[in-house]
Amino acid sequence: MSGYVIFVDFQVVPGERAAFRRLIDENARESCRTEPGCRRFDVLEPAGEPDRVLLYEIYDDRLAFEAHTRTAHFARFDAASAALVAAKAVTECTLVCEGGA
Repeated sequence: MSGYVIFVDFQVVPGERAAFRRLIDENARESCRTEPGCRRFDVLEPAGEPDRVLLYEIYDDRLAFEAHTRTAHFARFDAASAALVAAKAVTECTLVCEGGA
């Protein structure tokens, strides 16, 4: 089974993690609920790093991810969270083995 995977590493402005989490959690839920090509959208908090949030997203393919970036809920998240993000790194991957499948 193949797929298109996005890892996003957010460095959140100190003290803004709760506000950022409200926004990203809603984006993740809405993506899984309404986007047929979104197979997984996990929000992670690394232990001992209060200003860091990671995303692990799996889409059917790159086109499904590109469709995600054009949704209204993504636009709302992107605009509302901009002032809460100090830095962001994105890694694109190809899913080559799904261990639980």
